[in-house]
Amino acid sequence: MWIPTEHEKYGVVLASFRGTVQHGLPLEIGDTVQLLEKCEGWYRGFVHKNPNAKGIFPCTYIHLKNAHIKNKGQFETVIPTEDSVITEMTSTLRDWGAMWKRLYVKNDGDLFHRLWHVMNEILDLRRQVLVGHLTNDRMKDVKQHITARLDWGNEQLSLDLVPRREFSMVDPDEISVTELFKLMEHRHRKKETPVPASTHHLFVHMKSLMSSNLGEELEVFFHIYDGRENRPLSERFFVRLNKNGVPKSPEKTERQCTLFVDLGSSDLRKDVYIVVHIMRIGRMGAGEKKNLCSIQYRRPFGCAVVSIADLLTADSKDDHLLKVYACTTESEWYQIHENIIRKVNSRYNLSGSNTGLAVSLQLLHGDIEQLRREYMVLFTRGVSITKKLGFSDIIMPGEMRNDLYMTLEKGEFEKGGKSVARNVEITVYVLDIEGQVMKSYVAAGSGEPGGDVYHSFVLYHNNSPRWAEQIKLPIPVDMFRGSHVRFEFRHCSTKDKGEKKLFGYSFVHLMQEDGRTLPDGTHELIIHKCEENANLQDSSCYLKLPFSKANLPGNNQAVKGTKECFWITSFLCSTKLTQNGDMLDLLKWRAHPERINDSLLKLKEIDGSEIVKFLQDTLDTLFGILDESSQRYGLKVFDCLVHIINLLQDSKFHHFKPVMDTYIESHFAGALSYRDLIKVLKWYVDRIIDAEHQDHIQQVLNATEYIFKYIIQSRRLFALATGGQSEEEFRCCVHELFMSIRFFLSQENKITSPITQTQAVFLRTFPAVYGELLKIFTVREVAGFVRDTLGSLPATARAECPLEAVKLHCIAKTVESQLYTNTESRCILLPVVLRLLQAHMQEQRDLVMCARILTSMLSLVRKYDSTATEPVVSEEVDLIVDSLLVVLMRTILEITNRPQAAGTNMRLQFQDITGEFVACLLALLRQMSDKHYQQLLQAFTSKDDLRDFLLQIFTVFRILIRPEMFLKDWTVMRLVTNNVIITTVLYLSDALRKNFLNDKFDYKVWDSYFYLSVIFINQPCLQLESFSPSKKKRVLEKYGDMRVMMGCEIFSMWQNLGEHKLNFIPAMIGPFLEVTLVPQPDLRNVMIPIFHDMMDWEQRRSGNFKQVEAKLIDKLDGLMSEGKGDETYRELFNSILLKKIERETWRESGVSLIATVTRLMERLLDYRDCVKLGEVDGKKIGCTVSLLNFYKTELNKEEMYIRYIHKLYELHLKAQNYTEASYTLLLYDELLEWSERPLREFLNYPMQSEWQRKEYLHLTIVQNFDRGKCWENGIILCRELADQYESYYDYRNLSKMRMMEASLYDKIMDQQRLEPEFFRVGFYGKKFPFFLRNKEFVCRGHDYERLEAFQQRMLNEFPHAIAMQHVNQPDQTIYQAEAQYLQIYAVSPIPESQDVLQRDGVPDNIKSFYKVNHIWRFRYDRPFHKGTKDKENEFKSLWVERTSLTLVQSLPGISRWFEVEKRELVEVSPLENAIEVIENKNLQLRTLIAQCQSRQMQNINPLTMCLNGVIDAAVNGGLARYQEAFFVKDYIVNHPEDGEKIGRLRELMFEQAHILEYGLAVHEKFVPQDMRPLHKKLVDQFHVMKSSLGIQEFPAYVRASPVHFTNGSPRSSCRNSVPNIISPDGARVVARRSPLTYPAVNRYSSSSLSSQASNEVSNITGQSESSDEVFNMQPSPSTSSLSSNHSASPNVTSSAPSSTRGSPQLQDKHKHSRENSCLSSRERPVSAIYPNPLDPAQRATPHQIGDTTLPRSDPNLSAPDKVRPTFSSWSLDSVKEVNNTQFSDTVGKLLCPPVPPRPPYPGSSAKTIRSQSPVPTSRSPQKSSLPPFTPSPTECQSAGLVSNSPVLSGSYSSGISSMSRCSVSEASGTEATTGDHPAHQGPTMPNSVSSGSDELIRRENKTPPPYSVYERTNPRRPVPLPHSLSIPPSVDPPALPPKPHQQRTSSMKLVPASDPRRADGVPHVPRPRPLPRKVSQL
Repeated sequence: MWIPTEHEKYGVVLASFRGTVQHGLPLEIGDTVQLLEKCEGWYRGFVHKNPNAKGIFPCTYIHLKNAHIKNKGQFETVIPTEDSVITEMTSTLRDWGAMWKRLYVKNDGDLFHRLWHVMNEILDLRRQVLVGHLTNDRMKDVKQHITARLDWGNEQLSLDLVPRREFSMVDPDEISVTELFKLMEHRHRKKETPVPASTHHLFVHMKSLMSSNLGEELEVFFHIYDGRENRPLSERFFVRLNKNGVPKSPEKTERQCTLFVDLGSSDLRKDVYIVVHIMRIGRMGAGEKKNLCSIQYRRPFGCAVVSIADLLTADSKDDHLLKVYACTTESEWYQIHENIIRKVNSRYNLSGSNTGLAVSLQLLHGDIEQLRREYMVLFTRGVSITKKLGFSDIIMPGEMRNDLYMTLEKGEFEKGGKSVARNVEITVYVLDIEGQVMKSYVAAGSGEPGGDVYHSFVLYHNNSPRWAEQIKLPIPVDMFRGSHVRFEFRHCSTKDKGEKKLFGYSFVHLMQEDGRTLPDGTHELIIHKCEENANLQDSSCYLKLPFSKANLPGNNQAVKGTKECFWITSFLCSTKLTQNGDMLDLLKWRAHPERINDSLLKLKEIDGSEIVKFLQDTLDTLFGILDESSQRYGLKVFDCLVHIINLLQDSKFHHFKPVMDTYIESHFAGALSYRDLIKVLKWYVDRIIDAEHQDHIQQVLNATEYIFKYIIQSRRLFALATGGQSEEEFRCCVHELFMSIRFFLSQENKITSPITQTQAVFLRTFPAVYGELLKIFTVREVAGFVRDTLGSLPATARAECPLEAVKLHCIAKTVESQLYTNTESRCILLPVVLRLLQAHMQEQRDLVMCARILTSMLSLVRKYDSTATEPVVSEEVDLIVDSLLVVLMRTILEITNRPQAAGTNMRLQFQDITGEFVACLLALLRQMSDKHYQQLLQAFTSKDDLRDFLLQIFTVFRILIRPEMFLKDWTVMRLVTNNVIITTVLYLSDALRKNFLNDKFDYKVWDSYFYLSVIFINQPCLQLESFSPSKKKRVLEKYGDMRVMMGCEIFSMWQNLGEHKLNFIPAMIGPFLEVTLVPQPDLRNVMIPIFHDMMDWEQRRSGNFKQVEAKLIDKLDGLMSEGKGDETYRELFNSILLKKIERETWRESGVSLIATVTRLMERLLDYRDCVKLGEVDGKKIGCTVSLLNFYKTELNKEEMYIRYIHKLYELHLKAQNYTEASYTLLLYDELLEWSERPLREFLNYPMQSEWQRKEYLHLTIVQNFDRGKCWENGIILCRELADQYESYYDYRNLSKMRMMEASLYDKIMDQQRLEPEFFRVGFYGKKFPFFLRNKEFVCRGHDYERLEAFQQRMLNEFPHAIAMQHVNQPDQTIYQAEAQYLQIYAVSPIPESQDVLQRDGVPDNIKSFYKVNHIWRFRYDRPFHKGTKDKENEFKSLWVERTSLTLVQSLPGISRWFEVEKRELVEVSPLENAIEVIENKNLQLRTLIAQCQSRQMQNINPLTMCLNGVIDAAVNGGLARYQEAFFVKDYIVNHPEDGEKIGRLRELMFEQAHILEYGLAVHEKFVPQDMRPLHKKLVDQFHVMKSSLGIQEFPAYVRASPVHFTNGSPRSSCRNSVPNIISPDGARVVARRSPLTYPAVNRYSSSSLSSQASNEVSNITGQSESSDEVFNMQPSPSTSSLSSNHSASPNVTSSAPSSTRGSPQLQDKHKHSRENSCLSSRERPVSAIYPNPLDPAQRATPHQIGDTTLPRSDPNLSAPDKVRPTFSSWSLDSVKEVNNTQFSDTVGKLLCPPVPPRPPYPGSSAKTIRSQSPVPTSRSPQKSSLPPFTPSPTECQSAGLVSNSPVLSGSYSSGISSMSRCSVSEASGTEATTGDHPAHQGPTMPNSVSSGSDELIRRENKTPPPYSVYERTNPRRPVPLPHSLSIPPSVDPPALPPKPHQQRTSSMKLVPASDPRRADGVPHVPRPRPLPRKVSQL
């Protein structure tokens, strides 16, 4: 049975548990669990990181821990009862763990490893704390270390700053806000600005001496030297080196490492040096030969110097190699370091080029204890301490030091009967009072232990040696008296024996008889001569002798006159000994009472360090004198006491204040002193007003604190001794003293008056007296003293008066004092404090101090639980609120609005006080209860005052919410702030409702309220979703979700507004929308209904809610692009509002608005997701296009539309899609006109005229078209710009533009362009973004990109997508799947510009552009077998399923892909398929033969292979299979409707045979010798093939073909050969087309599943060529194999030379139709359209196909769409006459197999041609009812005149009228003949609704933006005609010189001006109607 746990509440998982049992809860090691129930070895509970999942787990897996339970019961909270530092460590390490792994993923290796080390360190420290074996001090250090590491990690990971007090986290609810702020600030300052250390230390590690001439032991001495004062600053550090130059004792680090301690900041300057002296121990001469002499001498070796300033710039611990210098002469050794510093090069030189001293030097900062903690290893390993000469800048009490430093300066010696000077060595001994040598008290320096004796170094042959050698004598204080130092002088012989002969000695006493030590300074000592065997052991025999010449009696001239003498310099550094006689006199005052007066006077002249050394003794002396002779010496003793007290104010002796405090508490015994002290102090105070000089009085007042301490302690001692006698007398004296003080304080004086300064001095020291008074007086009495004293100050406040600042400082000290913490005294002092504070804050003076006071005051006001103190606290809060709340808010407003000062310090200062004032305001508001708010609001007498207050407080709250108010990591402070704000707002909202609604409505207050609420909710620090789970949990437990609370309050207030809501529509839509975008479901549910309310009220006001819609749409874009909102919000917005408006009368319009906004959200979310992913191509571009279209077509938001145009443009540039970038920028270009209208600055455009901006856009677009190799489009824009320049006579730019245009033409002809492949992509499944979901697109591939590469790219863009392996349309399960499916296959483009592709002589470079540009339609063929498959001959049942895809826009456009708008599926019969295959093969053969004959082919192999593949068709059986399939009797009987098609197939087979025959002839001419056998084989097989086809002889029309090709241009030969068929205007009339010119579009094979060749054509115009041009092949529009794969045609266009025919240009008044030919068919006038695929209404039904005798390559297309003549050299020179005018006969006979061309003969050329009229086809239902007609030769001639114009389509051989398409030319704006040709009128009306008009109807339902240069003039699409491509207005431009192409044959022109059919000679070209502009001033 499960039993609730009582004590087992909290545990830690010891091992991972999988939770595989029923109801098992998976656990991970280290998880913390809360236990709910227990049962037989199992627990039930949950893991803290996921409290919602509850389950069971074994007890053995859990380690139980003690825990504290809050809110016991269902919602209990369990907190482990452990050290708060441990708790924090645990939670922090958990948070870090997750972030640490993310660092690895981000590849932030540095922080990853550093954090790992710190985490391990914290874990180790955590173990130490948990074990609990640490001492208190060690525990404190460990916790400090832990918190430092935690703070470091939090800072590195950008986590929150944790407020702590004594290492424990602080609960913000348990302390005042001002205290919290101070803690946060303290931790921040500690982190940011370390206090610069005032004490510094130099670490020196001696490594080695490198020199070539070693071999002797060395002594190295380091010391710090002041180059400015030429004196050493420290004692010496001494290291012994062995003969190899390394330290002698390497294991003893203290012998080679030292710390030069106590360097002041003033010592770290450039002229302070580290000086190193090196001595060698050996023979006298360094180069002397080794002899038997064992005596060794200390001899100079070298010196090195380095500046301390160099160490400040060096790395923390660098090794230095110091150069070692030697003296040029030994006598200069004493000053070698000075010479090196001064660079006196003549006196020293390098001791050796490779001599160097290797040392490690490092500057350390901070006090020595701090160093011991930070550099623990240094001190544990061992380091010697090298002290400073003298005391440090700050003398610490208790510091014990007694060091006497002696410097052996110089000596003067006589020769002593020698011929040469002596080699003098000094031996130093220290002897005690008994004359015994003191052991170990002579030290050469730190580093080595002291010795009994010291030997100086020896200077060779020098009777005036100068040593300057310092030694240290650390003699204990008690051994100083009677001690002396003896110096013995010896001559060191250099002879073999090497003797040291004693010849004299000197001595000096260390202490004088009166107790003074040897004075500091230089002493000239007497050298007493002696012999070698002199007995100096008995010191008594020489101590009576004089030792110094200064001490000699005047009559001893003999000694004075001696030349030999010795100089030393002594320096004492002692805390116990003095050299000052006055000090000794004072201390021994009882021995000499007569000297007391002088001693007291001289005390002020004694050095402070001497006084503090004997502080206690001095004080005892003073109070002893006072007790014994108060009347006589009272005033002087008082002055001496004041002097000592003020001495301790000096920073150098500041640390001796505790010594004095200790003295007062423990040693002071002057029980009667208080009377004299009070009396003297009052005497001084009473003299203040009359005294002329206030300096001394000010010194007295400055010492007030300690004077009172002595007074109070004295009184306490007296009371203790006497049982409290004279209490009243004492009180009376103190009252009188304070009366005197109040009197002098109340004096008003001039600002510069000395009395004012004296008042200021007293006020500075006064607060220090409170604590002393409290020792005797009650709290209320002391508070009374303080109140009266502060109240006596002059009330008049002058800003410039220094007293005001001091007064405030005194108040601050008062508030911070112990006195103020008491509740009783606080009630007395608070009014005075508030009065002064209010005055200063109102005048904005001394704000820093005001903030400090206020902070201290409010830190004491806490929420007390006990009811006893509650009224007191409440009363205090009342007082503070009444006095300071409004002033405080005004101060915050003024500080935050004040312009920041330039100086950083000022700025920081203001920032600091802003934070302090804010903390004070928050603390005050947090203390306010209901009662306080009621009193506050009732205190406002008028509505205006209340209004001002509310506006002010709302403004202040908005300031508090600003991100810059607190530092980024102060989340704790921000949460407290928000909690206070929301509490206050809830109180104030009642006042808002009661006082400012209905007739008293005040918009400004309400607006301020709503604005505050909105920015409150949107604060980053309240967005819990961005927090870690643990942080989110903590915030929710403490504060709840404050956003929801504020949201509910907003909703409640909004509901109260009633009709006043209209005032906030539409202003509040944006802010409220921003609130609803916060990802908090409850908040959204509360706030979204407000939009319904707004719609309802707006509908009532204006009958619609356009304003609401406009504002919503405007704001959504900006907010969502900032990352706000999500898919859940979109669904919630939709569902909530739709539900709300269900019963509204305006439901329909509401649904429309909601749908619009929802669709916009979908697109914006997709756009944002794409931008977040950082993709460039594909999704991001597609998404931007979708959004751009939406803004244009559905929302008509022009500015947003233009912004997204530029975003898309930037994306294209980044992806190097230059063509798409150009099309994109054209969208903006088309919105502008060539006008001088000024445009404002916008995006990156400057302020400029519309003309200038459009010119700039044109140039940019041309540049991008150039980079994208889309030069044809660039040419059109160049022309437009050129026209503009020409109209302005700007010939300079015109010239440049013409040159640019010419360069583009050159690039077309000279540079290669790759033909891209096109791919159809289907995106299926709900996981795709909205703009792709369940849609299909056609994408233009990149250069060289094939299907596999494209498919891989798409899968990379959509890594979760599944590639579908079939091409069938998916079913609904795929559409609705929660997945992503991609269906990709290649498709073939169907070009629109057939006229260019089918013209002869047009180079492939030009054709290649039209094959793959401006493509709307694409095709995909899938072969299949219908019925039973004939194994013998599969062609019988081989059908083709042909899919045609029509796009919403042509490619290329503003995107690399566009959506498929229409999908058509048609099946092509086996017979039609066969016709297509043979047509394609014939086209390929013709192309190869032409290329071979014109020698374009470098290799004949392609022709060989193609001929071999057709003649010897081993794979599929060749033509024989078609014969077997379709020419058998059974098929003809069963398919009578296919008669014409069978005829057509036979005709194509004959044609192929004829081509093969001619191809073999060409092949024979060019075939290489080694391939002759193959050629012979092909010829033989061809004859077999002919016979199999039953061809004995070609038909007459085939035989008539010439058997040779002419070499000239087809164009020129055509001109010369058939003049009789040229119309008067020069237009050629083509009667029929050659069988070899069948449309190139038929070349696609039925079996092609891969990408088809992208050079299909679908619009052909016939042209007659002369007979001599037959077989003169130019490259045809395409080449194809039977399979027609893309690989069969070359991907790179050849750069064949261009023909002499240029592009058509503008005529004088209008443009040539060639310019229209550059446009896609959808943009041409209706009658000018090349036949397009028909709509379903026009699609031929099966029986209609039967009616039509023309086979088609594309069953989707009507006859005129597919059967068109190709510009080829294959054409006819004559045709049979057609006499039968019946419709069916005409169709049948026109579709019979054509004959090859033969030379024209009389009577058959023009006449015959004219007799053939294009007859309307019956394939289209609209056309089938037309009566047949037979046009006259005139009509036919007129048709021929325009047959090559782009306005015509169709073919004369097809039997379909081309004229029917021109008949509506008047209405459609095309150039056509006028109405004098009645035969044209018949088909006018029916054709107006034929394929073109159906297309128009279909297109007019949509208004997508224009995406193509070639779409810009299409009147069929309701798109504004762009000015850049429109026909200019009727004003004629300046005449241009005729262009070369205008002089060519009219087959390239529109109807010329000289056309007799026009009376005015000008063709009728209707101008485009100008459309109304909606362009904003952009």
